[in-house]
Amino acid sequence: MEWITRLNEALGYIEENLAGEISYDQAARIACCSTYHFQRMFSYIADVPLAEYIRRRRITLAAFDLQSSKEKVIDIALKYGYDSPTSFNRAFQNVHGVSPTEARSKGVPLKAYPRISFKITIKGEAEMNYKIITKDSFKIVGVKEHYNMSIEECFAQVPVFWQKTVQSGIIPDIVRLIDQEPYGLLGVSTCMNGKDSDYYIAAATSQETPEGMEGYTVPACTWAVFECIGAMPSAIQELQKRIISEWLPTSGYEYANAPDIEVYYEGDQQAADYRCQVWLPITKKS
Repeated sequence: MEWITRLNEALGYIEENLAGEISYDQAARIACCSTYHFQRMFSYIADVPLAEYIRRRRITLAAFDLQSSKEKVIDIALKYGYDSPTSFNRAFQNVHGVSPTEARSKGVPLKAYPRISFKITIKGEAEMNYKIITKDSFKIVGVKEHYNMSIEECFAQVPVFWQKTVQSGIIPDIVRLIDQEPYGLLGVSTCMNGKDSDYYIAAATSQETPEGMEGYTVPACTWAVFECIGAMPSAIQELQKRIISEWLPTSGYEYANAPDIEVYYEGDQQAADYRCQVWLPITKKS
């Protein structure tokens, strides 16, 4: 399918540039999506973050070079993006369990991480309940954190931000602002490139922004709204993975240039019947 073809073409670009500079922005352009969404789709489908996949592929090729050439270790390190022997040695040992120098000896066991190739597998393990809605732009108000880091690092920091926000006692103040759909406590990621990200814990509201809070206007968009049932955070993480790997490739839609939204309702988030929603910004494939 076209969607999978574009992802594989982006992987081809990455493969061709392992011994050079890899632009996440260029890979995303080939895949016809934002840098943010490309990294997110890759991690869900491949079960490994994009940065980690590239690291493994480079270290795999570095091992081949060490065993098949007489290039200096430092030259091979520079070739695959490491600017010091120390960082290269650390990364190499993390993958292979031996140093680059030891890898040159015959009979030393090494690991190889092959190139990934995506294909569609229709699983249908469980139903996904969703609806398609079109919504005008709307205002959200709450607290935010700005991240200047990789998507993988950003994802790791978001739960910390939630914990800190809950402990601050501001959640009830945010909830009192809710007066329009989506009627719940929102987690909104406005990251549309590969590095800078604003994540909001907020409410959809028509009210003025209180002192100490931040406002943001979510653009008009079409959304695929999925129901999530189960204990957090595992249930929503699994649903997001299935949306990207199972629903999106066969839906006739692709990611739109708008934020991802999670909608949390009152209740015990550790309960097996807890309900929340995932709002996926979508646009019809051209």
